[in-house]
Amino acid sequence: MTKQVIYHLLAVALPICATPLSAFDYDTSNWFKGNTHTHSLWSDGNDFPEMIIDWYKSRDYDFLALTDHNVLQVGEKWMDLEAIKKRQRAIGRDAVSKCEARFGKDWIQWKTQGDKKGIILKTLDHCREQFEEPGKFYLLPAEEVSNGAKDKAPVHINALNIPKVIPAVKDGTASVAEVMERSFAMIAEVEKESGQPILAHLNHPNFQWAVTADDLAKVAIGGYFEIYNGHPGINHLGDDTRPGDERIWDIANTIRIAEMETTPLMGVATDDSHTYHGGDVSPGRGWVVVGADKLGGDAIVEAMREGKFYASSGIELGRIAFDKDSGLLTVAAKPEEGVEYTFEFIGTRKGYDASAADTGIGEVFLSSTGNSAAFQIPGDALYMRVTVTSSKRHPNPSYTDQKEQAWIQPVGWK
Repeated sequence: MTKQVIYHLLAVALPICATPLSAFDYDTSNWFKGNTHTHSLWSDGNDFPEMIIDWYKSRDYDFLALTDHNVLQVGEKWMDLEAIKKRQRAIGRDAVSKCEARFGKDWIQWKTQGDKKGIILKTLDHCREQFEEPGKFYLLPAEEVSNGAKDKAPVHINALNIPKVIPAVKDGTASVAEVMERSFAMIAEVEKESGQPILAHLNHPNFQWAVTADDLAKVAIGGYFEIYNGHPGINHLGDDTRPGDERIWDIANTIRIAEMETTPLMGVATDDSHTYHGGDVSPGRGWVVVGADKLGGDAIVEAMREGKFYASSGIELGRIAFDKDSGLLTVAAKPEEGVEYTFEFIGTRKGYDASAADTGIGEVFLSSTGNSAAFQIPGDALYMRVTVTSSKRHPNPSYTDQKEQAWIQPVGWK
């Protein structure tokens, strides 16, 4: 069976991939900022969901997805107080005293089971009543579908705007690509049954080196992945023998467009926050900025499906424009005093040599410094994306010498 036939078979399921507009001129200054990867005590995070939500809302995020592993925050979830304390690695006040200081002594619901004192965690519905404001702040019902493949490879997929829990695929005999395909297809089936649009993105491909660029390319049903994840253990930069996340993006997109004739991957940035009391305190490292018509789950998903969003680890953009007829791609940052921006226009030419490793893949067509940059995409480019890098150091880095960045979705591929 040829590679092309295999690719075709993997592409026939209901697609959850981008269908972006062919030409646009976006003023991004009023778009919605949100994080789509966050953990609480409902799974392996170490703080209460309401404290985490309060952190994001108080820092001008417009939406947040609590993506606990294989669970939605519904029903009664009791947790042993000692188990909560063991997770904290606290510096100063513990999680309970911090929560009581914020919401009052009567806020926490205590319950004793057997001889153990514990706490009933707040549900998503309770948190929505407390925090949501129309047009100002929204909580996306979401889950990290934590699948497992052959050799215990983690295949984690975040499903956003879901109506119910989506079961994980645990198959020690299946390849990573097979598990990805089955999980994405299961998410698509839930969308079809419910009529509720769901966006799914593959998380941290280099975590335990589990997901390769070839895996991301093969599974055409998967159209989104994390170009940046704020957890320090996900090998964002790769190593001497394995590509980093940006290189993975270009390799996968080259295969998808040139060999599979399907859509490229769209990149999201996230926190993947777990710890909130000292040590690796990770909220605020990465997010998406989405041009939805209104602040709500369906609208956020639909806008991201159009490619109407960018990913960021600190840079705020003011304009993204693409003229299909001329091929001119324009990107502008919101200027910050004393900060310099470098715009790299990155793509692959149609004549790349697939037999020579990955030579010519992810070529920097133009590198320009200033507050904005424009580039006319040449006719032999398969696609073009932009990485914007600031001279400003990230205030809470996940790797050494990290600078603030933003990532623009691929254009020019139709």
